[in-house]
Amino acid sequence: MLLAAHSSLPPPAQRRHLPKREAGIPSPLLTPSPRGFLRGRVLFSLRAGPNADGRRTPRSDTEVRRSSKRAWERSWNAQDVGTAAVVSSMHALCLFAPSTFSWAALWTAAGLYILTGLLGITLSFHRNLAHRSFRLPKWLEYTFAYMGVHALQGNSLDWVSTHRFHHQHCDADGDPHSPIEGFWFSHMTWLFDTGSLAQRCGERDNVGDLEKQRFYRFLPQTYILHPAALALLLYKFGGFPYLVWGMGVRIVWVYHITWLVNSACHVWGRQAWNTGDLSRNNWWVALLAFGEGWHNNHHAFEYSARHGLEWWEIDVTWYVVRLLQALSLATNVRLPTRAHMEKMRLQA
Repeated sequence: MLLAAHSSLPPPAQRRHLPKREAGIPSPLLTPSPRGFLRGRVLFSLRAGPNADGRRTPRSDTEVRRSSKRAWERSWNAQDVGTAAVVSSMHALCLFAPSTFSWAALWTAAGLYILTGLLGITLSFHRNLAHRSFRLPKWLEYTFAYMGVHALQGNSLDWVSTHRFHHQHCDADGDPHSPIEGFWFSHMTWLFDTGSLAQRCGERDNVGDLEKQRFYRFLPQTYILHPAALALLLYKFGGFPYLVWGMGVRIVWVYHITWLVNSACHVWGRQAWNTGDLSRNNWWVALLAFGEGWHNNHHAFEYSARHGLEWWEIDVTWYVVRLLQALSLATNVRLPTRAHMEKMRLQA
């Protein structure tokens, strides 16, 4: 999960296709963990490759198979610079948070966190658009997707495309953001290297279902105007404090929560299902990310609208889907079957 201020991928000629890795079939970069094939334990760890540098993520069995190029060792294009500028400016705004604090500004940020993070990213971009876990009336689908634009993680086409590539090549060479190249690469630095992204991913031909719709073609053309308009509204009604908290603090908070699903949930946690990748269930990420931290569950059953499969696995996004279903707004809600769960379950 995923892009920040990321426009369209590089031209098709610069990209290559990689075969899809089926769920349950380990990536060639992974090897069974010496801790064993026990339910609730880590099943797969990284196999050190010829370019491995020997580094290990703290408190994890994940090793870096190869190191990505450092920022000063590669060329930067205009898109890399633009993405870095946006991300840096949001972090810079946070420096003013202590001096501009007010309860009104805090509650404004919290409200936008729910609208853009919960409804926009986890419910809309991820579970509805990327995985088609349920259906919504078009007016509501578009409303939630528009909220996702204000998270400043990119337009829906690029966000969904990158996420689908992640599932297609999870923790293999074609994965846009895997800890096989280091924790910080999977967390955020991959965003600033579209040249590498071009090499590891094929053409953006995996979002044809969205590209058929005029609304989703419109958003990339006008993408940056929408969060800019929100920033102006916040400044008009609350001055600089609302800008700091409603844009800077809120966006950086959602950034890192989203990015933790890419990094922490492939490094720390437990595995309950034989997914053949590094995905983990991480309870504290789940609490922060509205249920997205039950990541091994998600990789086992990508289509499922519910990620917290046990009663104690808190999944706020699923609770919202259930509410929408009760109101007859969410239909065709997809859940894993008992047979599929038994097939994917780790055997003691």
